[in-house]
Amino acid sequence: MPELPEVETIKNTLKQFVLNKTITDVSVYWANIIKQPDDIDYFKYLLAKQSIHDIHRRGKFLLFELDDVVLVSHLRMEGKYSVHPSGEPVKKHTHVIFIFSDGEELRYNDVRKFGTMHLYEKGDEWKNKPLNQLGPDPFSKTFTMDYFYQKLKKTDRVIKSVLLDQTVVAGLGNIYVDETLFRANIHPLKKANKLKKREAKMIWEAAINTLKDAIAQGGTTIRSYVNSQGDMGMFQQELFVYGQENEPCKICGKPIVKMKVGGRGTHVCILCQKME
Repeated sequence: MPELPEVETIKNTLKQFVLNKTITDVSVYWANIIKQPDDIDYFKYLLAKQSIHDIHRRGKFLLFELDDVVLVSHLRMEGKYSVHPSGEPVKKHTHVIFIFSDGEELRYNDVRKFGTMHLYEKGDEWKNKPLNQLGPDPFSKTFTMDYFYQKLKKTDRVIKSVLLDQTVVAGLGNIYVDETLFRANIHPLKKANKLKKREAKMIWEAAINTLKDAIAQGGTTIRSYVNSQGDMGMFQQELFVYGQENEPCKICGKPIVKMKVGGRGTHVCILCQKME
């Protein structure tokens, strides 16, 4: 699943190709992707003659800002956007096509069909699902150390599960949680409310810095992720633990161990990230 750095990279790439373009029509081939409104014809009607003025990101969501509406898009496991000339053959698993007045198209492709789109009048996107359920973005002013520490003190869940909770902080997923906890030298099974304040600060700082480093590298290419122009992210070359099962730790040389935490595959160095 694309996480915050991948979505940020996609956002920045798309802005180079679709800003100020006007939508003349929309083709929807898999209606279940459209969650709001529930009438597909009304979805198309609301987007007709609208121009894309900006693209934002909140957590793992893309927000396309148009004249009167905002399209909130989540890529989930396999969703991808790409820009094509109108006459170019449409690839299999392309489920939504935004047709522009200049002869180009923005196409949404999703092998797993798990992606979602919500369309709201401007301002209403923050009052409704899914955005109204999100915690602060890691780069926002509201994601303070004090906010984070207070959240940890109120739950006895393990720290990995807390970091994956999008209502606590929006944007972290399996890859960057594993990397964050390694950088902070914290075992993923430690109880959140048992962490000392200095440990919480190490996690808070590691999360922000890990995400910044990943964005600088264009994200991480795991399985099928590429940006909207088909370019792979390069942060996988910087990974310490994720996907490194049985490989020697880059710090201590101990083999990286893979375990299950909250049903999620989790990578840890049992020497660098001691439980005690």
